[in-house]
Amino acid sequence: QVQLVESGGGLVQAGGSLRLSCAASGRIFSTNAVGWFRQAPGKEREFVATISGNGRSTVYADSVKGRFTISRDNAKTTVYLQMNSLKPEDTAVYYCAARPLDLGSTGSSDYWYWGQGTQVTVSS
Repeated sequence: QVQLVESGGGLVQAGGSLRLSCAASGRIFSTNAVGWFRQAPGKEREFVATISGNGRSTVYADSVKGRFTISRDNAKTTVYLQMNSLKPEDTAVYYCAARPLDLGSTGSSDYWYWGQGTQVTVSS
């Protein structure tokens, strides 16, 4: 079992930056790939980024590529999402999720454990 807690969301102006954190507890964290997903009002949850358990492999959605960076510190059992050049369309609740495999996935159904989410609002 893995417990995940997101933090770092908030209100920011367009062009600004935020760093989200996903703190994990429970089973061996370094064997779990972690993904970030987001859900805007009235829309389906969408993939944002994922990182492998060893941190060597990352994948990004086209909409955030070049602006967002996912990283992890397994010693601190924490995954980060650095978000730069934020746009109003990035406004959503952001969720981190973990799966008991080293390789990440872009599919939300591949993740077993989910955090409660953190709100990110980007004003124009």
